[in-house]
Amino acid sequence: GAARVVLAVPVAPPDAAQRLRDAADEFVCLSTPFGFAAVGEWYQDFSQTPDDEVVSLLARAADGTDTETDTDAGTADADVAEEVAIDACGVRLTGDLNLPAGAKAIVMFAHGSGSSRHSPRNRHVAEALNRAGLGTLLFDLLTPAEEANRANVFAIETLADRLTDATEWLRGRAAVPIGYFGASTGAAAALRAASSPDADIGAVVSRGGRPDLAGPLLAGVRAPTLLIVGGNDPQVLDLNRAAEAALRCESHLEVVPGATHLFEEPGALDQVAELARDWFLGHLVG
Repeated sequence: GAARVVLAVPVAPPDAAQRLRDAADEFVCLSTPFGFAAVGEWYQDFSQTPDDEVVSLLARAADGTDTETDTDAGTADADVAEEVAIDACGVRLTGDLNLPAGAKAIVMFAHGSGSSRHSPRNRHVAEALNRAGLGTLLFDLLTPAEEANRANVFAIETLADRLTDATEWLRGRAAVPIGYFGASTGAAAALRAASSPDADIGAVVSRGGRPDLAGPLLAGVRAPTLLIVGGNDPQVLDLNRAAEAALRCESHLEVVPGATHLFEEPGALDQVAELARDWFLGHLVG
């Protein structure tokens, strides 16, 4: 006779999660790892929870005395680092959310050219942002099966739509300004998503990106945009110059001398991280 049933579990294998999704009015699962073997593997402490603790927690939730979250600050009082599952355009996407305690803004990473959230270059930048007190969300815009088809990394509209949905999901987690960091074709997806009239994105940074693939929608971007390109990446540099000319928002093209497309030269990626950090701090935090 329940009016509504919510089924919530902390972790589940993807196939089981898919079956359970239709078993209740709402299904909530924090993580659906592909390498799932046993529930206990995903806990630091897998000891049993006593009945009296469960009763106490339910009572606190019912009378509104649970004060573990800080709604004024928008993020938690302690560091948060967790794998998350995001429903975007009907697809289940996996991400890594890192929120330093009291983070005042969060940067979402839009990966391109088949690069997943495990990209060492983007993780290097994300770690620099975390050290500066900014939250980060690195997540996969494509499922593993979709990544096998190279054409999908150039499906800019699809990538942008998923980024938009993921942004709405993130707003439900933390009420702080949001920025985009795009790499390769992910830069075009970030700018296309930011061009929406109701996007409300605070800043965008593109690393070695293809912002030109956002086409005429570049003119609709209002978020301050930083384009970072290697000095020894002439073709992409020309494309970024053309994209900057099409932007009508505050924008800047920063060329890292001697760097090639992947910024593999000593110190090049550190320069990217510093440029991105300063841009986001200046435009998201103020």
